[in-house]
Amino acid sequence: QRKNPFSSDDRLVSKPAHTHRGDPTYGRPPEGSRTEQRGKDAHSHVGKEVEELCSIIRRTGQVGEDGHVSVTFGQLFETYVTISNKVVGILLRARKHGLVHFEGEMLWQGKDDDVVITLL
Repeated sequence: QRKNPFSSDDRLVSKPAHTHRGDPTYGRPPEGSRTEQRGKDAHSHVGKEVEELCSIIRRTGQVGEDGHVSVTFGQLFETYVTISNKVVGILLRARKHGLVHFEGEMLWQGKDDDVVITLL
């Protein structure tokens, strides 16, 4: 489209042809685009799900000697699965942001039901 003489879209002409890894816009959608807005909306939605997960852990878990609230994966899965079927993905996101801690890379229903998840 950038080289199409019949295109009337001026946005394409004003953008650089290629970005490189050092460029801050590399791998990002154009500012103000619908793609950028969808990404922001998705990020916000996942953030709300992480907050909800933490509040469920707070409600269903028990306070340990260290003052942190903990719950087993099996207990959390049974509680949270009625709300969302993405509990493992949301747990991984929460761990990435330093909100929860648990052992292992991935949690599996049945096999990892006794794994303790701690709210940090």
